[in-house]
Amino acid sequence: MLFENNYQKSNRIKKIKITVSTEAVILANRILNSSGHQSRQQLGEQLLDELCDGAKIDIIKLEISNTKQYHRKSAGKVAMKRYGYYRPATKYIYIQNLTAVRGQILAPKTFLDTLLHEWVHHYDTYKLRLKSIHSKGFYERINHLKEKLKVK
Repeated sequence: MLFENNYQKSNRIKKIKITVSTEAVILANRILNSSGHQSRQQLGEQLLDELCDGAKIDIIKLEISNTKQYHRKSAGKVAMKRYGYYRPATKYIYIQNLTAVRGQILAPKTFLDTLLHEWVHHYDTYKLRLKSIHSKGFYERINHLKEKLKVK
């Protein structure tokens, strides 16, 4: 694997090497019972701090916006929507807390999935030293993290 490229390396790594605290498990489950953007902001920041501490990587900034998800339509239907994003240079995660079209509060599971998805980009960048991409291994790392947090 001397000349392994980023994609191959990302696919090869299937597990998150992190110590998940009891507090992180509690916070993840509290998020599954949350809805308001203020409570999600607070719980999300606390969970991210716990995950970063467990992975021994830099803390990340989180912003939860009480706005609709960015989306594009094609032929009158939603063709693409963005739940959130991660900015590696500034160690920043941004999530919009309202659905794209109706402006309803995101389902708790969708919110938590988005938060963990964006955090795994941070983990890949700062722990694994990868250019974080949506590879099969990336999604396996997300699922492994969910198992450790005891969320489905």
